[in-house]
Amino acid sequence: MSEPAAHDLSVRPSLRDGHCVPLVARLDVPVAGIVEDAHEKGIAAAMAQWSAFGVDQANLEPILTYCAEQRCQDDGATCPGCRMRTASLGLKTLDDFITQYAEVQVKDGGLRIPAPGRGSFATSSLDALAKTWAGEEYWFWARRVLRKLRHGIRRAAQSGAPPETESSSPVFILVRPQLADNIGMVARAMANFGLEHLRLVAPRDGWPNEKARIAASGANFIIDGAEACDTFEDGLSGLNWVAATTARQRDLAKPVLTPEQAVAEIRRRLAQGQRCGIVFGPERNGLETGEIANADAAIMAPVNPNFASLNLAQAVLLLSYEWMKQSGTGTLGRVTTYEHALQPGLRLRGSQPANKEELIAFFAHLERELDDSGFFTAPDKRPSVVQNLRSMFARMGATEQEIRTLRGIIKALAHSRGRRRQLP
Repeated sequence: MSEPAAHDLSVRPSLRDGHCVPLVARLDVPVAGIVEDAHEKGIAAAMAQWSAFGVDQANLEPILTYCAEQRCQDDGATCPGCRMRTASLGLKTLDDFITQYAEVQVKDGGLRIPAPGRGSFATSSLDALAKTWAGEEYWFWARRVLRKLRHGIRRAAQSGAPPETESSSPVFILVRPQLADNIGMVARAMANFGLEHLRLVAPRDGWPNEKARIAASGANFIIDGAEACDTFEDGLSGLNWVAATTARQRDLAKPVLTPEQAVAEIRRRLAQGQRCGIVFGPERNGLETGEIANADAAIMAPVNPNFASLNLAQAVLLLSYEWMKQSGTGTLGRVTTYEHALQPGLRLRGSQPANKEELIAFFAHLERELDDSGFFTAPDKRPSVVQNLRSMFARMGATEQEIRTLRGIIKALAHSRGRRRQLP
């Protein structure tokens, strides 16, 4: 086999250690190695690492695409450490994985596990092996890296920091939250809709908590800034107006507001220089009536009366969405280096709506070909059929490009019909 050219970074299945492996030519590295570098170290760091071999964005994308589209299956090749290799070997349990080797060496404690297979395998600990033996889903990593490569990394205002447009916002107060995961999901919901101030009253699992950070999925600025309070009264300190969320009716003489009304009231008070907060109860039973008595108003969402309870993150999401909606500062979907804010309505994708001349010319083309094909079998009904066709296509609101596509389809069908007529 000839040596790959100096610029050749194509993927070639090659035999290595008894397995067919998709290797990047010239680098002599499995595709999974490139994917892992780009995913774990970042795209820029990966390209810098392999720059001496000519790796840049243009030739990195085909390598990632090979993995993302699982083209290795067609080549009958798998990367070491990939879940596809585990599946191809028929390994369904940790026991299956271990028995394929003659010995498994556990570095922590010097343990050696004999097995009936061939070769040896080293792991840092049995706990680590139990978590990793099945292999990584490298194709999933490749898809994530490809999205970043093609569309850019999300701007900080979308994932890692509060928006700069809001000068003040309400404090969200979680009273006795029971699960750190829920706190993380609350932080994520707040970050989605431009909120940042979070207080925690007597969180059951303590604070700070790494599980909450993981569940926050990047909303670390909220987790890092969250205040932990010992008592309910401490959670309300410094606030002028507070609303408490509840799904149950309470025997209290107190204003009851919808989320929309509550956010409008908060915005009015914030504009006057007041500080406001919204209180959410623990996951199991919500706030106590005595706690709601300390609030200035209760918030109740319109829900199915037979299934009224929201989980903690859902309740926060509901109020957070209303906050962003009334601010008018949100965007439809994400904004990245190459993706701009969208407006509601039809996306034309760069093509203008077809003008009437183009539309009428399309009608004439269509009707002419329908006449030639014998579509109008009843001449007296032709005018009404034509009117219905024109109304249908006019209602479509086609773009210039779509009209050109439709005319190309008609032309191709007419050409095909003419060829069939010429056949002996």
